[in-house]
Amino acid sequence: MIRKLLKRLTHPFLKYGTQKYFSKPRSFRYENIEVLVMPQVFPPHYTLSTKILLDFIKPIDLKNKSVLELGCGSGIIALYTASKGAIVTASDINTIALAALNKAAIKNNLELEIINSNLFNNIQKQDFDYIIINPPYYPKEPKNINENAWFCGENFEYFITLFQQIPKRKDKTVLIILSEDCDIQKITRIAENNNLKLNKIFEKKVIAEKNFIYKIEGPN
Repeated sequence: MIRKLLKRLTHPFLKYGTQKYFSKPRSFRYENIEVLVMPQVFPPHYTLSTKILLDFIKPIDLKNKSVLELGCGSGIIALYTASKGAIVTASDINTIALAALNKAAIKNNLELEIINSNLFNNIQKQDFDYIIINPPYYPKEPKNINENAWFCGENFEYFITLFQQIPKRKDKTVLIILSEDCDIQKITRIAENNNLKLNKIFEKKVIAEKNFIYKIEGPN
């Protein structure tokens, strides 16, 4: 309760500061991979989820595994998995993010397929070994393409569509990260309505905020 109250009290100041800081391109690095994050793209710098996912992926043997970063934003996760020998696809609805990712792939001397897609709409491959999702989860209607990185729709439309699409596919492992700040119960119910289960496989608390990585599983 105290943490959430402090967030509400400081939010206007944080919003102004972050908007000013990210009004120009900013670099972000994980190990030997560096991306340039454009102002219109989700910034991994001050959020916890991207770093947690990268640390979680680090020990996994991804050599010759097919990986999709769904809603890739800056694409740092896609590039890092490619550096580990994976066969990588990165998708996003934001064309500015995809153009910057293409430049980052060249700069980092890495190959990956880049697709402009709203969720799975334009993705033809049906059987990735790993899908990694860092979703928008605040219940508000996005006003522009940039806000799609933060807001999932007033009625969680993002998750409704996502969980309708996943059972139609043949992917092996689908991972999604959620914060305790979002309505995990609501998201879980939407998954269950589509015969899916969110199986928590990892939990990490950083600066008084817990993040959870779930494996999305279908019916037995």
